Amino acid sequence: MTTATTQRTRRWVIDPDGAFGIQALRDRLVGPLYNAGMWGWIVPLAVTLVGAVLRFTNLQHPHLLIFDETYYVKDAYTMMEAGYELEWGDNPNEAFVAGDPVPKDSASFVVHPPLGKWLIAAGMWLFGTDNGLGWRFSGALFGTLAVLLCALVAQKLFSSVLLGGIAGLLAAVDGHQIVMSRTGLLDIFLMFFVLAGFFALLLDRFHGRGKLARALATKDGSRPAERLLGYGPWLWWRPWRLVAGVMFGCAAGVKWSALSFIAVFSLMTVLWDLSARRRAGIRHWIVAGLFRDGIPAFLLIIPTTFAVYLATWTGWLVSADGRYRQWAAENPSATWDWIPGVFRSLGEYHRAAYAFHQGLGSSHGWESSPWTWLFAGRPVLFFYESRGDGEYGCTSQNCVQAITDLPNPIMWWAATLSLLLVLFYWIGARDWRAGAILSALAAGFLPWFAYPDRTMFFFYTLPFAPFMVLALCYVMGRFLPRDRHTPWHRRQAVWIIGIFLALVVLVSAYFLPVWTGEMITYDSWRNHIWMPSWG
Repeated sequence: MTTATTQRTRRWVIDPDGAFGIQALRDRLVGPLYNAGMWGWIVPLAVTLVGAVLRFTNLQHPHLLIFDETYYVKDAYTMMEAGYELEWGDNPNEAFVAGDPVPKDSASFVVHPPLGKWLIAAGMWLFGTDNGLGWRFSGALFGTLAVLLCALVAQKLFSSVLLGGIAGLLAAVDGHQIVMSRTGLLDIFLMFFVLAGFFALLLDRFHGRGKLARALATKDGSRPAERLLGYGPWLWWRPWRLVAGVMFGCAAGVKWSALSFIAVFSLMTVLWDLSARRRAGIRHWIVAGLFRDGIPAFLLIIPTTFAVYLATWTGWLVSADGRYRQWAAENPSATWDWIPGVFRSLGEYHRAAYAFHQGLGSSHGWESSPWTWLFAGRPVLFFYESRGDGEYGCTSQNCVQAITDLPNPIMWWAATLSLLLVLFYWIGARDWRAGAILSALAAGFLPWFAYPDRTMFFFYTLPFAPFMVLALCYVMGRFLPRDRHTPWHRRQAVWIIGIFLALVVLVSAYFLPVWTGEMITYDSWRNHIWMPSWG
C-alpha cells in the first residue's frame, strides 16, 4: 500500500472510492442492522400480558355509567340500532344499566366522529349492552394492544429489547392508561391509532432508507451517474405510509384532536427523507426531498387518511334521518349545488360541531389548564361512592370506592424531567429519535394553548402519554452501560434503573385501588391524595 493510500485510508472512515457500495450506503442511512431474535417478541408479549391483567380484571365494575360513559356508551348503543346517534329522555341511565334502554326516535347532535363509538358498540355486540364488560371491552382491548405497540416502538426506535421491555412495562402499569382503558371513553382509541400511525412511519423510515440505498448503490462502490446523484431517485411505493394513512384516518375518526398529530407526523416523515438524501450524498437534497419525497408522501398519506375518515361516517351517510342529514335538501344553494347533497350536509355537520368546540367553555369541577398537565396537577375523578360498615363488603366505619384518572406520579414526574434531557440531546446531538419524541409531544400538547377559554381535562394528555414513556426510556438508554464503561459504572447504572423501575411498580400497586374502584377505607383514600389539587 502506498503512502498516499495509507494517508487516505486514515483520513476517511469509509474510503470515498467505495462510498456508494450497498453496505456503505446502508451503514450511512440505516445504521447497523439490529436483530432482536425471539426475545424481540417474548419480552413485548410478556409485558402486554401484564397490561391485559390490569385492564381486564373485574372490568365490569362499577355497574354504572361513570363520567362521560353516559354519552359515549349510550351513543354506541343507538348507533347499533339506527346507524347514527339518537336522543334520550330524562334520566335514562338507570334504565340503561338495568338492561332496558329506551332511546327516542330523533337524531342527536354529537360533536365527535363515529369510529370510537362504533368500537364501543362492537364490545357491546359481543358481551351485551347491560354490563360494564360489554361497554368497556373494546377500550380494554385497545389499551392492552397499545402496551404491545409501545414496547415494539421503543424496541425499533432504540434498537434494544431491554428498552422495549421497559417501555412496555411502564405503559402497562401506568394508571393514566389503565383507567382510560377500563372506561368506555374515546381517548384510548385515539391514543392507539396515533401510536400505530407513528409506528408505521417509523418502519417506513427504515424501509425508505433501504430503498434509497439500493437505488443509489453501484457494484464497485463508485459514484453513480451524475443525473442520479443530482436529485436522487423517486421512491413512490412506500407501503408503510399507506398503513400510516389508514391509522391517521381512524384517529381522526375518533377525535379531531388527531389532526395536529397527522400534520406533525406527515412533516416529520418528509424531514426524515430530506436527511436521508443529504447523508446519501445527493447534491440538491432539499429540492429533491420536498418534491421527490414530499409529493409521494402526500399522495399516499393524506388521501388515504381522508378516505378512511369518510368511511367512519358510513352509518350516517347511508341513513336518511341522521342529524343534519337532510340539511342540503332544506338549504338549496345555486353556488354549491355541484357538490352532492350528502357531502354538503356532512360539511354543515362539521361546521356546527367545530362551532360547538370553539364555544365549549362551561366550568367543571375537574377541569384543568394545560400548564398543569405535565405535573399531573389536576387529575379527573371519574367515580366516587362513600360506603358505611357492612355495605358492599366495607369492614370499616367509612369506606370509599373511587376511580381517579391519575398517572403513576413517580413515572409521570420523571418523564416530565426527562424532557429537558431529550431536548438537550435533540439540539446538542441532533438525535433524530429525540426529535421524533418531542414532535409527538408537541403535537399532542401545544395546540391546547390556542384555546385558553375552553374547558379542558387532564385525560386530553392520553394521546401523548406513550411518548412520555418513550422520553423516559430514551434518557434511560443514554445512561445504560456500554462496552467502554467500567464494570463499576455498569453495575451502578443497572442498579439505579432497576431500583427506579421497582419503585414505579410498587407505586402502581399502591395506587391500583383508586384506579380500579376497589373498596378502601376513607383514611386510605386520603393517603392517596398527595397534592391538595388531587382531592
